[in-house]
Amino acid sequence: MRQFYGMSQRGDLAEAVNGLEHPQFLMLLSNNAQFETHVKELEKRYPGVPSIGCIGMSYDTRVVENGVGVIAFLDGVSAVANVLEEVSVMPVKYVHRLEQDVMKVGGSARDTVCIDFCTGNDACALTTIHTVLKRNGISLVGGTGDAGKVSVNGKVYPDAVAYALVRNQGGRVKTYKENIYHQMGNYRFIASQTDRSRYIIGALNGKPAKQVYQSILHVTDEQILTQTFQNPFGKINGDDTCIISIKEVEGNALACFRQVNDSDVLTLLELGDYRAITQETIAKICEEFPRRSAVFSVNCLFRYKLFSERGYMQEYLGQMSKLGSHAGLVGYGEHYNNRFVNQSMTCVVFE
Repeated sequence: MRQFYGMSQRGDLAEAVNGLEHPQFLMLLSNNAQFETHVKELEKRYPGVPSIGCIGMSYDTRVVENGVGVIAFLDGVSAVANVLEEVSVMPVKYVHRLEQDVMKVGGSARDTVCIDFCTGNDACALTTIHTVLKRNGISLVGGTGDAGKVSVNGKVYPDAVAYALVRNQGGRVKTYKENIYHQMGNYRFIASQTDRSRYIIGALNGKPAKQVYQSILHVTDEQILTQTFQNPFGKINGDDTCIISIKEVEGNALACFRQVNDSDVLTLLELGDYRAITQETIAKICEEFPRRSAVFSVNCLFRYKLFSERGYMQEYLGQMSKLGSHAGLVGYGEHYNNRFVNQSMTCVVFE
Protein backbone atom coordinates (compact mmCIF):
# COMPACT_ATOMS: atom_id res chain seq x y z
CA MET A 1 0.00 0.00 0.00
CA ARG A 2 0.96 3.65 -0.26
CA GLN A 3 0.16 6.76 1.75
CA PHE A 4 -0.51 10.19 0.24
CA TYR A 5 -0.44 13.43 2.22
CA GLY A 6 -1.45 16.73 0.70
CA MET A 7 -2.15 20.04 2.37
CA SER A 8 -2.98 23.69 1.86
CA GLN A 9 -2.11 26.27 4.49
CA ARG A 10 -4.82 28.54 3.05
CA GLY A 11 -7.55 25.90 3.07
CA ASP A 12 -7.67 25.20 -0.68
CA LEU A 13 -8.81 21.58 -1.01
CA ALA A 14 -7.91 21.45 -4.70
CA GLU A 15 -4.34 22.30 -3.76
CA ALA A 16 -4.31 19.68 -1.01
CA VAL A 17 -5.43 16.81 -3.29
CA ASN A 18 -3.34 17.84 -6.29
CA GLY A 19 -1.93 14.65 -7.83
CA LEU A 20 -4.14 12.26 -5.85
CA GLU A 21 -5.71 9.64 -8.07
CA HIS A 22 -7.67 6.47 -7.26
CA PRO A 23 -7.56 6.64 -3.44
CA GLN A 24 -9.00 3.67 -1.58
CA PHE A 25 -9.47 5.48 1.75
CA LEU A 26 -9.46 9.17 2.72
CA MET A 27 -9.00 11.19 5.91
CA LEU A 28 -9.91 14.88 5.94
CA LEU A 29 -8.38 17.20 8.56
CA SER A 30 -9.84 20.66 8.17
CA ASN A 31 -10.54 23.94 9.97
CA ASN A 32 -13.81 24.88 11.63
CA ALA A 33 -14.84 27.56 9.12
CA GLN A 34 -14.39 25.37 6.02
CA PHE A 35 -15.01 21.87 7.38
CA GLU A 36 -18.49 21.28 5.98
CA THR A 37 -17.56 22.76 2.59
CA HIS A 38 -14.45 20.57 2.44
CA VAL A 39 -16.46 17.45 3.34
CA LYS A 40 -18.84 18.01 0.42
CA GLU A 41 -16.05 18.91 -1.99
CA LEU A 42 -13.96 15.85 -1.10
CA GLU A 43 -16.94 13.56 -1.67
CA LYS A 44 -17.64 15.24 -5.01
CA ARG A 45 -14.05 14.73 -6.14
CA TYR A 46 -13.84 11.11 -4.97
CA PRO A 47 -17.42 9.79 -4.92
CA GLY A 48 -17.94 6.55 -3.08
CA VAL A 49 -14.42 6.37 -1.60
CA PRO A 50 -14.65 5.55 2.14
CA SER A 51 -13.73 8.64 4.15
CA ILE A 52 -13.67 10.03 7.67
CA GLY A 53 -12.87 13.56 8.76
CA CYS A 54 -12.63 15.93 11.68
CA ILE A 55 -11.61 19.47 12.60
CA GLY A 56 -7.97 19.61 13.58
CA MET A 57 -4.40 20.35 12.60
CA SER A 58 -2.49 17.94 10.35
CA TYR A 59 1.17 17.33 9.61
CA ASP A 60 3.82 15.44 7.73
CA THR A 61 7.17 17.26 7.93
CA ARG A 62 5.41 20.49 8.95
CA VAL A 63 2.15 21.40 10.67
CA VAL A 64 -0.95 22.86 9.02
CA GLU A 65 -2.59 24.88 11.79
CA ASN A 66 -5.61 26.43 10.08
CA GLY A 67 -5.80 25.09 6.52
CA VAL A 68 -6.64 21.63 5.27
CA GLY A 69 -4.83 18.31 5.08
CA VAL A 70 -5.82 15.12 3.27
CA ILE A 71 -4.34 11.71 4.03
CA ALA A 72 -5.10 8.93 1.56
CA PHE A 73 -4.27 5.24 1.41
CA LEU A 74 -4.05 3.62 -2.02
CA ASP A 75 -2.49 0.80 -4.03
CA GLY A 76 -3.35 -2.11 -1.81
CA VAL A 77 -5.88 -1.43 0.93
CA SER A 78 -9.55 -2.21 1.37
CA ALA A 79 -11.57 -0.02 3.70
CA VAL A 80 -15.06 0.66 4.99
CA ALA A 81 -16.10 3.82 6.87
CA ASN A 82 -19.12 4.38 9.10
CA VAL A 83 -20.39 6.21 12.19
CA LEU A 84 -21.75 5.54 15.66
CA GLU A 85 -24.16 8.37 16.52
CA GLU A 86 -25.42 9.77 19.84
CA VAL A 87 -21.96 9.15 21.26
CA SER A 88 -22.65 11.26 24.37
CA VAL A 89 -25.74 9.24 25.20
CA MET A 90 -25.80 5.72 23.74
CA PRO A 91 -23.28 4.81 21.01
CA VAL A 92 -24.03 1.10 21.61
CA LYS A 93 -27.37 1.73 19.90
CA TYR A 94 -25.48 1.75 16.58
CA VAL A 95 -22.88 -0.95 17.27
CA HIS A 96 -24.48 -3.34 14.78
CA ARG A 97 -23.00 -1.13 12.03
CA LEU A 98 -19.50 -1.91 13.26
CA GLU A 99 -20.29 -5.61 13.57
CA GLN A 100 -21.44 -5.69 9.95
CA ASP A 101 -18.41 -3.69 8.78
CA VAL A 102 -15.96 -6.04 10.48
CA MET A 103 -17.56 -8.91 8.55
CA LYS A 104 -17.50 -6.87 5.34
CA VAL A 105 -13.80 -5.99 5.46
CA GLY A 106 -12.91 -9.54 6.48
CA GLY A 107 -9.66 -8.64 8.18
CA SER A 108 -7.66 -10.05 11.06
CA ALA A 109 -5.40 -8.83 13.86
CA ARG A 110 -2.43 -9.22 11.52
CA ASP A 111 -3.54 -6.96 8.68
CA THR A 112 -6.44 -4.74 9.83
CA VAL A 113 -6.72 -1.60 11.97
CA CYS A 114 -9.58 0.64 13.06
CA ILE A 115 -8.99 4.41 12.81
CA ASP A 116 -11.48 6.68 14.55
CA PHE A 117 -12.25 10.40 15.00
CA CYS A 118 -14.54 11.28 17.92
CA THR A 119 -16.47 14.35 19.10
CA GLY A 120 -16.28 13.49 22.82
CA ASN A 121 -17.31 11.02 25.52
CA ASP A 122 -14.31 9.10 24.26
CA ALA A 123 -14.05 6.47 26.99
CA CYS A 124 -17.63 5.32 26.41
CA ALA A 125 -17.17 5.34 22.62
CA LEU A 126 -13.98 3.27 22.85
CA THR A 127 -15.53 0.76 25.25
CA THR A 128 -18.40 0.30 22.79
CA ILE A 129 -16.10 -0.13 19.79
CA HIS A 130 -13.80 -2.47 21.69
CA THR A 131 -16.63 -4.91 22.42
CA VAL A 132 -16.61 -5.69 18.70
CA LEU A 133 -12.94 -5.30 17.81
CA LYS A 134 -11.64 -7.51 20.63
CA ARG A 135 -13.45 -10.55 19.24
CA ASN A 136 -11.29 -10.26 16.13
CA GLY A 137 -8.13 -8.92 17.80
CA ILE A 138 -8.28 -5.73 15.71
CA SER A 139 -6.34 -2.76 17.11
CA LEU A 140 -7.47 0.86 17.11
CA VAL A 141 -5.79 4.25 16.79
CA GLY A 142 -7.60 7.57 16.75
CA GLY A 143 -8.31 10.84 18.45
CA THR A 144 -10.71 13.62 19.35
CA GLY A 145 -11.44 16.40 16.87
CA ASP A 146 -12.58 19.96 17.58
CA ALA A 147 -15.98 21.68 17.54
CA GLY A 148 -18.12 18.57 18.12
CA LYS A 149 -18.33 17.48 14.47
CA VAL A 150 -16.96 14.60 12.40
CA SER A 151 -17.62 13.44 8.86
CA VAL A 152 -18.18 10.07 7.23
CA ASN A 153 -18.54 9.40 3.51
CA GLY A 154 -19.40 13.00 2.63
CA LYS A 155 -21.81 13.69 5.49
CA VAL A 156 -21.23 15.72 8.68
CA TYR A 157 -22.37 14.31 12.05
CA PRO A 158 -22.53 16.02 15.44
CA ASP A 159 -22.08 14.01 18.64
CA ALA A 160 -20.62 10.97 16.91
CA VAL A 161 -17.57 8.79 16.40
CA ALA A 162 -16.45 8.26 12.82
CA TYR A 163 -14.49 5.09 12.18
CA ALA A 164 -12.83 3.23 9.35
CA LEU A 165 -11.68 -0.36 9.17
CA VAL A 166 -8.59 -0.50 6.97
CA ARG A 167 -7.12 -3.76 5.73
CA ASN A 168 -3.57 -3.85 4.40
CA GLN A 169 -3.54 -6.24 1.46
CA GLY A 170 0.26 -6.20 1.26
CA GLY A 171 1.35 -7.03 4.79
CA ARG A 172 0.99 -6.46 8.50
CA VAL A 173 -0.25 -3.56 10.60
CA LYS A 174 0.62 -2.73 14.21
CA THR A 175 -0.30 0.04 16.64
CA TYR A 176 2.04 1.83 19.05
CA LYS A 177 1.70 4.32 21.91
CA GLU A 178 4.44 6.67 23.08
CA ASN A 179 4.55 8.05 26.62
CA ILE A 180 7.15 10.76 27.39
CA TYR A 181 6.30 10.86 31.11
CA HIS A 182 7.30 8.74 34.10
CA GLN A 183 6.21 8.60 37.73
CA MET A 184 7.37 11.43 39.98
CA GLY A 185 8.39 10.26 43.45
CA ASN A 186 6.08 7.90 45.27
CA TYR A 187 2.97 10.03 45.15
CA ARG A 188 -0.26 8.03 45.11
CA PHE A 189 -3.69 9.57 45.42
CA ILE A 190 -7.21 8.25 45.88
CA ALA A 191 -9.62 10.44 43.91
CA SER A 192 -12.93 11.50 45.45
CA GLN A 193 -15.65 14.12 45.03
CA THR A 194 -15.41 13.53 41.29
CA ASP A 195 -17.92 14.62 38.66
CA ARG A 196 -17.78 12.05 35.89
CA SER A 197 -19.79 14.13 33.42
CA ARG A 198 -17.52 17.18 33.80
CA TYR A 199 -14.25 15.24 34.30
CA ILE A 200 -13.67 16.95 37.67
CA ILE A 201 -11.44 15.79 40.54
CA GLY A 202 -12.68 17.38 43.75
CA ALA A 203 -10.30 15.81 46.23
CA LEU A 204 -7.13 13.73 46.43
CA ASN A 205 -6.54 11.71 49.60
CA GLY A 206 -9.38 13.68 51.16
CA LYS A 207 -7.84 17.11 50.52
CA PRO A 208 -8.88 19.67 47.84
CA ALA A 209 -7.30 18.56 44.54
CA LYS A 210 -5.99 22.02 43.64
CA GLN A 211 -4.33 22.41 47.03
CA VAL A 212 -2.61 19.01 46.75
CA TYR A 213 -1.23 19.77 43.26
CA GLN A 214 -0.04 23.24 44.30
CA SER A 215 1.59 22.09 47.54
CA ILE A 216 3.74 19.54 45.69
CA LEU A 217 4.74 21.67 42.70
CA HIS A 218 4.63 25.17 44.27
CA VAL A 219 2.61 26.79 41.49
CA THR A 220 -0.07 29.46 41.42
CA ASP A 221 -3.60 28.96 40.09
CA GLU A 222 -2.54 30.51 36.77
CA GLN A 223 0.53 28.27 36.45
CA ILE A 224 -1.41 25.01 36.90
CA LEU A 225 -2.62 25.00 33.29
CA THR A 226 0.90 25.13 31.89
CA GLN A 227 2.46 23.00 34.63
CA THR A 228 0.33 20.08 33.42
CA PHE A 229 2.59 19.98 30.32
CA GLN A 230 5.39 18.86 32.64
CA ASN A 231 3.38 17.24 35.44
CA PRO A 232 0.10 15.61 34.45
CA PHE A 233 -1.61 12.96 36.54
CA GLY A 234 -1.36 9.28 35.69
CA LYS A 235 -3.90 6.50 36.13
CA ILE A 236 -2.47 3.00 36.42
CA ASN A 237 -4.09 0.63 33.95
CA GLY A 238 -2.57 -2.83 34.35
CA ASP A 239 1.07 -2.53 33.32
CA ASP A 240 0.41 0.79 31.58
CA THR A 241 -0.21 4.37 32.72
CA CYS A 242 -2.91 6.56 31.18
CA ILE A 243 -1.98 10.23 31.21
CA ILE A 244 -4.58 12.69 32.53
CA SER A 245 -4.14 16.37 31.60
CA ILE A 246 -5.54 19.23 33.66
CA LYS A 247 -7.94 21.39 31.68
CA GLU A 248 -8.82 24.15 34.15
CA VAL A 249 -9.19 25.11 37.79
CA GLU A 250 -12.74 25.02 39.17
CA GLY A 251 -12.71 26.51 42.65
CA ASN A 252 -10.68 24.07 44.73
CA ALA A 253 -11.19 21.31 42.19
CA LEU A 254 -9.38 20.40 38.97
CA ALA A 255 -11.20 19.76 35.69
CA CYS A 256 -9.38 17.32 33.41
CA PHE A 257 -9.48 16.19 29.78
CA ARG A 258 -10.22 12.62 30.83
CA GLN A 259 -12.76 11.11 33.17
CA VAL A 260 -11.69 10.27 36.70
CA ASN A 261 -13.94 8.28 39.04
CA ASP A 262 -14.22 8.07 42.81
CA SER A 263 -11.65 5.64 44.26
CA ASP A 264 -9.43 5.77 41.15
CA VAL A 265 -5.76 5.52 42.10
CA LEU A 266 -3.71 8.33 40.54
CA THR A 267 -0.01 9.12 40.45
CA LEU A 268 1.88 12.31 39.61
CA LEU A 269 4.00 12.19 36.46
CA GLU A 270 6.96 14.23 35.26
CA LEU A 271 8.37 14.90 31.80
CA GLY A 272 11.15 12.59 30.67
CA ASP A 273 13.85 12.87 28.00
CA TYR A 274 11.45 13.19 25.06
CA ARG A 275 14.24 13.28 22.47
CA ALA A 276 15.61 9.94 23.66
CA ILE A 277 12.11 8.45 23.96
CA THR A 278 11.32 9.47 20.36
CA GLN A 279 14.47 7.69 19.19
CA GLU A 280 13.49 4.57 21.15
CA THR A 281 10.06 4.56 19.50
CA ILE A 282 11.55 4.95 16.02
CA ALA A 283 14.13 2.21 16.70
CA LYS A 284 11.43 -0.18 17.92
CA ILE A 285 9.27 0.42 14.85
CA CYS A 286 12.25 -0.09 12.53
CA GLU A 287 13.17 -3.32 14.29
CA GLU A 288 9.66 -4.74 14.06
CA PHE A 289 8.90 -3.33 10.60
CA PRO A 290 12.06 -3.27 8.46
CA ARG A 291 9.83 -2.42 5.47
CA ARG A 292 7.27 0.30 6.07
CA SER A 293 4.66 1.57 3.63
CA ALA A 294 3.12 4.21 5.89
CA VAL A 295 2.83 5.55 9.42
CA PHE A 296 -0.31 7.40 10.55
CA SER A 297 -0.12 9.04 13.97
CA VAL A 298 -2.13 11.16 16.40
CA ASN A 299 -0.20 13.62 18.55
CA CYS A 300 -1.83 15.37 21.49
CA LEU A 301 -2.38 19.13 21.29
CA PHE A 302 -0.46 19.45 24.57
CA ARG A 303 2.52 17.59 23.10
CA TYR A 304 2.36 19.95 20.13
CA LYS A 305 2.35 22.96 22.46
CA LEU A 306 5.15 21.56 24.61
CA PHE A 307 7.34 20.66 21.63
CA SER A 308 6.65 24.00 19.96
CA GLU A 309 7.51 26.00 23.08
CA ARG A 310 10.78 24.10 23.37
CA GLY A 311 11.64 24.48 19.68
CA TYR A 312 11.42 20.72 19.11
CA MET A 313 8.29 20.25 16.97
CA GLN A 314 9.99 20.67 13.62
CA GLU A 315 12.87 18.44 14.69
CA TYR A 316 10.38 15.84 15.95
CA LEU A 317 8.58 15.69 12.61
CA GLY A 318 11.93 15.43 10.86
CA GLN A 319 12.89 12.47 13.04
CA MET A 320 9.56 10.73 12.42
CA SER A 321 9.94 11.25 8.66
CA LYS A 322 12.92 8.89 8.79
CA LEU A 323 10.34 6.11 9.09
CA GLY A 324 9.20 6.94 5.55
CA SER A 325 5.74 8.28 4.76
CA HIS A 326 4.53 9.73 8.08
CA ALA A 327 1.45 11.93 8.48
CA GLY A 328 -1.13 12.57 11.14
CA LEU A 329 -3.50 14.60 13.28
CA VAL A 330 -3.02 16.89 16.27
CA GLY A 331 -5.82 15.65 18.53
CA TYR A 332 -7.55 16.71 21.73
CA GLY A 333 -7.13 13.24 23.16
CA GLU A 334 -5.62 10.04 21.83
CA HIS A 335 -7.15 6.61 21.36
CA TYR A 336 -5.22 3.37 21.71
CA ASN A 337 -7.31 0.20 21.51
CA ASN A 338 -9.86 0.65 24.32
CA ARG A 339 -7.89 3.40 26.10
CA PHE A 340 -8.48 7.15 26.02
CA VAL A 341 -5.24 8.94 26.92
CA ASN A 342 -3.85 12.49 27.03
CA GLN A 343 -0.46 14.02 26.22
CA SER A 344 0.54 10.94 24.21
CA MET A 345 1.28 9.84 20.66
CA THR A 346 -0.45 6.84 19.14
CA CYS A 347 0.23 5.49 15.66
CA VAL A 348 -0.36 2.64 13.27
CA VAL A 349 2.40 1.27 11.06
CA PHE A 350 1.69 -0.43 7.75
CA GLU A 351 4.14 -2.95 6.28
